[in-house]
This record gives sequence, C-alpha cells and structure tokens, in this order.
Amino acid sequence: MTASFFAPLLIFALTYFVMAAGKVPRLRLDRAGAAFAGAVAMVAVGGLSERAALDAIDFRTLELLFGMMIVVANLRLSGALAEAARALLARGRSAFGMLAMTVVASGLLAAFFINDIVCLALAPLIIEMTAVVGAPPVPFLLALATASNIGSAATITGNPQNMIVAGFAHLGYGAFALRVAPGALAGLAADYAIIAYLYRGELRGLRRDLAPPPRRRRAILRWLRLKSSIIAAGVLAGFAAGWPTDMVAMGAGAVSLFTRRVKPARVYRLIDWTMLLMFAGLFVVVAGAERTGFQNDLVRMVGVARLRGAATLAIVVAALSNLVSNVPAVMLMRPLYHSLAMGSRQALIIAVSSTLAGNLTVLGSIANLIVIEQARRARIEIGFYEYMRVGVPVTVLTLALGVAIVAVGG
Repeated sequence: MTASFFAPLLIFALTYFVMAAGKVPRLRLDRAGAAFAGAVAMVAVGGLSERAALDAIDFRTLELLFGMMIVVANLRLSGALAEAARALLARGRSAFGMLAMTVVASGLLAAFFINDIVCLALAPLIIEMTAVVGAPPVPFLLALATASNIGSAATITGNPQNMIVAGFAHLGYGAFALRVAPGALAGLAADYAIIAYLYRGELRGLRRDLAPPPRRRRAILRWLRLKSSIIAAGVLAGFAAGWPTDMVAMGAGAVSLFTRRVKPARVYRLIDWTMLLMFAGLFVVVAGAERTGFQNDLVRMVGVARLRGAATLAIVVAALSNLVSNVPAVMLMRPLYHSLAMGSRQALIIAVSSTLAGNLTVLGSIANLIVIEQARRARIEIGFYEYMRVGVPVTVLTLALGVAIVAVGG
C-alpha cells in the first residue's frame, strides 16, 4: 500500500463527500467545483496522466447532453413545451382528471426532453392553473416532480444518468426504451393512484366541471415554436432510426442555432454548463480511483453473485443515489459494471434504480428541488415530510415495478 494507491482514493472519497453534502463547510465550493478540483488533483498526484485523464472523459455522453440542451433551450424559448402541456391539461375536466393529465404531461415530456427542464417549464404553468380553478397546488406539483422523474426513466434522453449508462453499456435508443418504457408507464399509473388516494379529500371537494386556465396574452415566437418542434421531432426520428445519438443531438443543436432573430446568448444562458463540468470532472475522478483496483476489493467483499442479482443491485444503486445523488452514483457503478462483466439487464437496472430512487426525498433529484423552489416563490410550502408522504410509497412501488419488468425481460 503506497501513496500512489491512497492518494487517488482519498481524492475520490473527498470528491464524493462533497457530492453527498452538496458543498464544503465554510466554503462556496459546489458539486461541479468539487468534481473539477478532484479531476485536477487526480492528475497532480499521478493518479492519471494528462492523456489518460482526457481519454477518461466520455465525450459522446457530453455531446449528447450538450446537443439536447440546445434543442430543449429552443423549445423553452418558443413556449412549445408549455403549449404541449397546456393542451394535455385542458383535457382534464375534473380535479382527478387534471391530476391525471399532469402526470401524463410531465411523464411524457420528461421521457424525451430531460426531467429538470420539464419541471422548470411546467411548474409556473401548474401553479397558474391551480390558482385559476381554485385547486390545491401541492398534489399537482408533487405529481409534476414525481412523474417527471418516472417518465425520464423511459428513454436515454430522459435524464443524464441514462445517457451515462447507455454510453458505458453501449445501449441503443430503441432497445433501451423497449425494455424500460413499460415499467415507466406502469410507474406513472402507480404515481397517479398514490397521489389521488392520499389527496382524495381535497380533490373530491372541487367541482366536477373545472375549466382549463385561460392563456396569458404574451408574444410567442410562432416561427421559432414551429422550427424547434420540427427539429425536436427530427431528433426523435433519428434516435428511433438507430443513428448515433450524440451526432443526432449535436447536429440538431447546430441547426437550431441558425436563426436571424434569437440571439445565441439567450440559448447559451439556458444551458447547464455546471452539469457538463461536473460530468467531465467525475469521469476523471472515477477513472483515477478505478486505476487503484478498489472496485475489485469491493466486489470481493460484497460478492459477485449478489451484485449481479436484480434486487441487490437495485437496492445498492437506490441507496447510493440518495447518498451522493444519482449521477455520481451511476459514475461509481461504471467500473463495477466492467469488473463484473455485467450485461444489458444489469445496465438497465442501474439506470432505472438510480432514476426512480430520486423520488424518495426532496433531495433525491434536482427536479424535485426545482419544483419546491418554484412553489416557494409562489408562497406554496411543500415540506420535507409532505414530500416524503408521497415520495416513499411512490419510490417503493415504482422501483419494484420497474426492476421486475426489466428483470423479467431478460
């Protein structure tokens, strides 16, 4: 045991400590900064060479995420996401109907356009809708948060952790969706049933002829909405055709930037640059720790057969996701995936478990925090217990459904 062994593991441990805590006490260092600092330190102590550090970064995953961020930014600027959600919500003519449409809209949009973005776009709309019809906002906002997490599990582009898993397991878009989407659909149905039951008293008290909220008068760039919708449809068609997802997303992002009226700076402001930085840093940190062979010791301690089992793997990933957040948890599973020579079934279980575990607590997913913060700004309080009252049963039931459907699928 030498310094070359302990130094990379110490850097790895400190980086993941910040991932779990969210910040460093008395400092303003956040998760993205910690990942960047950890990557630099890993090279500085000799855990990786500069060339090896660059090779460790999965640029295809970053390209996929970056391209999709540009496409979704244009959809947000045009109002296309809000209009699609409004069209679905208008079909709910009762409180229970509007709740069902909230689950459908959130889950469906999150499956294709990243759950965090969907929550940013729909939370103000749902707050407006409930205020107009006199409905309690909390169950609808909880439906937005939980359904967007569940729906995002269905496809590679639903959330960042799916992109990472698809990258290291070499999973195609269609194959991924075919195996995981049925569990996500079952999860959305369970999500609606749980929220409708828990808030049945408040929802029953509302009149049955609720009208959809009126549209606000605002200037919508119709041409941008049409263009961005066509590009988004082209992206989905490219994914379905089996074309390389990173090149499809990057190509669509590049085409989206060709415009005479929208300044590129407006699009760039909507891109989560800190997430891209965090991903790049974590790729390097995990690769440096992997060089020490720690994953082999971990496998020997837990046992190969146990970690390959669907139930144990799902529990381990779900626990890690709530300890250090889902993206770092998936990064941590990457070396174990290769060490255990896992297959597509285990990869899909990692993706499903890390995503659905995000519904357990307020802190389990960035999407949850986005909804909570949007609600707070509108003077709507959703406490930790209030969230867990829904989050715990939703997480347990959807995890069981999602993992069982993937496991049975072989």
